[in-house]
Amino acid sequence: MRKFFTSLFAFILSGLAGGLVAQQLAVITGATDEYILVFMLVVLTTVIVTILFFVAQLMTEPLAAVGKVGKWTLIAFTVLLVALVAVIAFWEESPAAAKEDMPIVAGLGLPSLVTIIVQWLFVRWRLKRTAAGFGRGGANA
Repeated sequence: MRKFFTSLFAFILSGLAGGLVAQQLAVITGATDEYILVFMLVVLTTVIVTILFFVAQLMTEPLAAVGKVGKWTLIAFTVLLVALVAVIAFWEESPAAAKEDMPIVAGLGLPSLVTIIVQWLFVRWRLKRTAAGFGRGGANA
C-alpha cells in the first residue's frame, strides 16, 4: 500500500510541477492555442513516468531500480528532444523560421523534464525512509 500511495503522491506532485512550468512558459512566450499540445504532453509524461517508477518500486532492489529508471528516462527524453530540435533545424528553410519554433520546443521539453526529475526525487526520497518494523524485528518495548 505504501508503494501505491508513494506513486499517487508522486503523480500529483510531478504533474503539478510540470503543469506550473508549462503555464509559466506559456505566459512568458505569449503562447496561444498551440500550448494545448504542451499540456497534453505533460499529462502523458506524468502518467508514463508514474507507471515506470511504480514498477521500479516493485523490484527486489527498488533504490537501484528507481535510479536506473530515472537515469534512462532522462536520457531517452533528452535524446528525443535533441532529435526534435534537429528535425526542426533540418526542415526549416531559414534560421529565423526555426527560431519561431523554439518556444514550443522549450514548452515540450522543460515541463516534461521537470516532471521526470520531481517524480524521481520524490520516489527516491520515499524509498530511503524506512518504515518502522512490526513484530519481533520492529520496535523494542
